[in-house]
Amino acid sequence: MSVSTAAADQSLCTPLPVLGRDVTVPLVTGGEVTYAALDYAASAPALQRVWDDVAAYAPYYGSVHRGAGYLSQLSTDLFENSRVTVAEFLGCRADDQVIFTRSTTDSLNLLAAVLPADCEVFVFETEHHASLLPWRDARVTYLNAPRTPGEAVRTLESALADRDPYGPALVCVTGASNVTGELWPVRELAAAAHAHGARIVLDAAQLAPHHPVDIRDLDVDWVAFSGHKLYAPFGSGVLAGRADWLQASEPYLAGGGASRKVARRADGGVDVEWHDSAARHEAGSPNVIGVYSIASACKALTEAGFDSLVAREQYLIGKVRDGLAAVPEVKVLSLFGDDAPRVGVISFVVDGWNSSHFAAALSAEYGIGVRDGLFCAHPLVRTLLGSDPQSQGECGAPEAAPGEKSLNAIRVSFGAGTPDEHVERFVRAVTELVRDGARWNYRTEDGRCVPAV
Repeated sequence: MSVSTAAADQSLCTPLPVLGRDVTVPLVTGGEVTYAALDYAASAPALQRVWDDVAAYAPYYGSVHRGAGYLSQLSTDLFENSRVTVAEFLGCRADDQVIFTRSTTDSLNLLAAVLPADCEVFVFETEHHASLLPWRDARVTYLNAPRTPGEAVRTLESALADRDPYGPALVCVTGASNVTGELWPVRELAAAAHAHGARIVLDAAQLAPHHPVDIRDLDVDWVAFSGHKLYAPFGSGVLAGRADWLQASEPYLAGGGASRKVARRADGGVDVEWHDSAARHEAGSPNVIGVYSIASACKALTEAGFDSLVAREQYLIGKVRDGLAAVPEVKVLSLFGDDAPRVGVISFVVDGWNSSHFAAALSAEYGIGVRDGLFCAHPLVRTLLGSDPQSQGECGAPEAAPGEKSLNAIRVSFGAGTPDEHVERFVRAVTELVRDGARWNYRTEDGRCVPAV
């Protein structure tokens, strides 16, 4: 959708109310400005609706699954009803389990812990570290970065065809890249995995906040995502999908809640019978507020309608991409090309600028928050920047001083709560910084570029 077409479309929805939308921040050049939060890919601001729901529940807080009192019973119902809401949001199958975790990273580490013996894992080097690194106790085949969706499917098919056909296998793939925002061919990859006797887990951390995710439609075996990217507060996540591997393994954590029966043996030891339900992997007192906030966000996005949310986000993407394309010094990073469908995540580099310096100037001089660095996807960013994907790098800002080149990038990301003014200010700021340079002096402090005082 072009900017001119989208601007004329009066059916576009308005931004959803989020916390922090009226927060002002100081500028080094003087005065204050409303903060433009354009780092949704790291953590999206919480929806006002979610915060209101949590605040309404807070006085009724009680222990879950362990209390006979009214507040405990109410909290237990809220917790388990949240599980139902998330299952509906993801289009779960009747026998799927929804397990509440701390984050996408926690969800995928949980899945890694329950893999059958001799399971082989296939993962593209393009993954976020949350889905690239958890498979330490499995046989892992890392696949090179594809340059088209079709190449991704062919690469996976070739790798699966070469494996032992009788052993268990798992494919892990992102739904939308946290670096380029590009959508991956999940349905086709799932078909390839299943055709070769493998299962597939979808890292939906960047997809679920922007597009509907339906387990049955995509035909994936598991989905993982984080609440803090889905407009809920920090500290909660989800792993949803097939129950058999989960039920056949030892609990992810051992403790209360995971156990159904515990008894001493005559020899002095302990016998334990573990739950077969999702509780098997939810030991300890659960994050009830975090779980409820995810359910509230799922309801809010469903009620807002993904068709409207997607249309407005595509309008914002058009604004940003058109603005960046007008600045010759800016290079947008992409695996699949300019025409690839994507969510509101765009990474780029600027000729003559160190990425940390540019991000610092956006913040200090324009009140715009973006991310710079390697985005916890080091092999992918290094491949996109033309450097060795095997070389090591640190998350976050580079060591290079302002004006020095760095093998890092700048990422702008946005979503359902982003107003037009934020992306318009961003485009104007990029144009002015490239044309006129920074208006302030900056220095490197503890590896970060900061305004000199």
